[in-house]
Amino acid sequence: MFFSTSILAVVIYRFLPVYLTPLMVIRCFQQVGEGESIQLHHHWVSLDQISPHLPVAVMASEDQRFLLHHGFDYDAIEKAAQHNLRGGKKHGASTISQQTAKNVFLWPGRSWTRKGFEVYFTALIELMWSKQRIMEVYLNSIEMGDGIYGADACAEYHFNKTASDLSRADCALIAATLPNPRKFSSKNPSAYMRLRQRQIEQNMKFIPSFPKEGEDYDPHTAAGGVYRHKR
Repeated sequence: MFFSTSILAVVIYRFLPVYLTPLMVIRCFQQVGEGESIQLHHHWVSLDQISPHLPVAVMASEDQRFLLHHGFDYDAIEKAAQHNLRGGKKHGASTISQQTAKNVFLWPGRSWTRKGFEVYFTALIELMWSKQRIMEVYLNSIEMGDGIYGADACAEYHFNKTASDLSRADCALIAATLPNPRKFSSKNPSAYMRLRQRQIEQNMKFIPSFPKEGEDYDPHTAAGGVYRHKR
């Protein structure tokens, strides 16, 4: 029953918008529990209605090998594991695919059980969805502020724009907040956020423009590209 329903859900979300996620529901219950009014701002828009700078910005910030891996960046995992063994602040190595699987199908947390489900759903969406669909769902479902989910809601409430009108600098600033969007704000950015924004803008120069559905891509032609890959 679990395998059949989970596969069906992944197939359905390959085509239909994701209007509500477990995290959105959990945040609403948390707001009620803290005596606050419910804040949930989310507008689904297609990938072609989102600034082309935003996929590049989130890849530069979160997952530079998104177009190359099949859900898991083993080099990043190895480096994070080596760093964590030395102690200090823990580093993660979640890819955009893993974050999408977690946001759409699972709950927040760090238990091994949840991580196991994350691996399972990541493999499923990588098998059944295109990279464009994964990016589209990611940019529409990820938390981008307190009660704000997705690029269009973030553009409206933090920049007074639509997602398609976000500038390169806006997108870099949004990407800078993603490690902790409830702590870091793209509406009222701190000096640290401005520094992260500039770093991401620099990294964006070495990330290929995001290909459209069905389009071949050749990262070798991008600035700094050292590889060639055709999906």
